[in-house]
Amino acid sequence: MAPELVVVQGMRDTRLTLQRWNAHPWATLGPWFGLAAAICATLLGAVVVIAHFSTPDPSGIVLPGLNEPSTLGGVGHILFRNSLVLALHSMACVAGFIAGSSLPLEAERHSGLWRRIHDKAGPLAIAFVIAATTFSLFTQAYALGHAASTLANQGQMSSALLLVGILPHAIPELIGLFLPLAAWTIASRRGAWDELLAATFVTTGIAIPIVVTAAFVEVYVSPHLILALRG
Repeated sequence: MAPELVVVQGMRDTRLTLQRWNAHPWATLGPWFGLAAAICATLLGAVVVIAHFSTPDPSGIVLPGLNEPSTLGGVGHILFRNSLVLALHSMACVAGFIAGSSLPLEAERHSGLWRRIHDKAGPLAIAFVIAATTFSLFTQAYALGHAASTLANQGQMSSALLLVGILPHAIPELIGLFLPLAAWTIASRRGAWDELLAATFVTTGIAIPIVVTAAFVEVYVSPHLILALRG
């Protein structure tokens, strides 16, 4: 019975949170988008630095629209890659909800050893989420920076100019991918762990069309801008 009560409480908190956000949507969405944009800017800045110091891969990179035809298959490959990142960030919200909201409720229903286990599980889960998302950011920065260095070398242009060419798809794509992470960060600062399940639904629902649109722009628009900038 206790687990069912925890689930009911969690769904009740989620429903009330969604109702409150629906009454004043921009008060919630504004900070999420603002923080996601800040993370995006930081990541792109790191990409510029890494690209500058990276050694280009002599084997090169195949990029739809530049050195291979733009196809729906290229869009699908990008969406698959980005869906993994979005899933990781969305699961961070779910894990935060479980660790910060559900586990404390469950702990209250136990005593002794089981209570201590539940008390310790929450902070450990939150620490794991922080480590996983930090690792994700570092690996993305390195991978994107190294790819930018290689692609700029292939196109005989500066990595900074190349990055200007990818901004039309990179900015919305990264903001969409980082929306769940932004919601997690803001909620954790306020200790509002009970809001994170609702945040998962909302941020993922907003991010999906943004990421899909950005993938089409990356394949069918950005290559032409890059070629125009290269001259």
